[in-house]
Amino acid sequence: MHSFKSLSGRIVGGVWWFFTLIIISSYTANLAAFLTVERMVSPIESAEDLAKQTEIAYGTLDGGSTKEFFRRSKIAVFEKMWSYMKSADPSVFVKTTDEGVVRVRKSKGRYAYLLESTMNEYIEQRKPCDTMKVGGNLDSKGYGIATPKGSALRIPVNLAVLKLNEQAVLDKLKNKWWYDKGECGSKDSGRKDKTSALSLSNVAGVFYILIGGLGLAMLVALVEFCYKSRIESRRMKQIIDAAMLSSTLSRMTRTGSGGENGRVVAHDFPKAAQTLPCMSQAAGMGLSTTGM
Repeated sequence: MHSFKSLSGRIVGGVWWFFTLIIISSYTANLAAFLTVERMVSPIESAEDLAKQTEIAYGTLDGGSTKEFFRRSKIAVFEKMWSYMKSADPSVFVKTTDEGVVRVRKSKGRYAYLLESTMNEYIEQRKPCDTMKVGGNLDSKGYGIATPKGSALRIPVNLAVLKLNEQAVLDKLKNKWWYDKGECGSKDSGRKDKTSALSLSNVAGVFYILIGGLGLAMLVALVEFCYKSRIESRRMKQIIDAAMLSSTLSRMTRTGSGGENGRVVAHDFPKAAQTLPCMSQAAGMGLSTTGM
């Protein structure tokens, strides 16, 4: 395996492996949580799910508006549910809402109590916080303020309620008394039954570390480059100085050798001078002979 020799390369390698480790760990942890929550999710998400199974019993308040809704409904799913409830043994109807809530808690997930959404959401926010609302509403109905027939208060009360509804005052009051003052946390605490995907904000810190590590590595690399450049320049200067010194010494050596040759010529020169008279003498003798 190739290893980095420079400090900057080691920093880059270390930061990158740390980044990879955190990303893989986050993915593994999120996957484990997802698989765990999938086993904990309720198999019932709607009225249709209730109607399709028989393991979980379900009922309503005996004599309440919810029971009357199922009895009068012409929708196939609700008719099937009503047929089951009225023929169930033991009875799935309860005398009071408190009895229905207690039955839900004691059944350990084997009984579902159908009631008005307003009361359902209120109970969901009360301790011991072990109940939850499943699915959406089956139908929509409203509550009214009753007045005597022909009362002069009817029109002012209607106008006041409409005004409060348009100004979202009623929703604010519901959130205040149902959720803000609830005993079980936020409004969506009972609905957090599924994990969400990891977003960039969840792993932003790891990317900050990666960017910071790369920046540090670049800074260290720049310092290393400057340091090594300085060392290299000094080394090259020493090499150049040594080469110049060697060249100077070589020229001096060649100059000394030329002086020796000069001395050799100087020694030979007298010998040449000594031979000249002999040559002249010979020439003179020759002339003398000719004269004779």
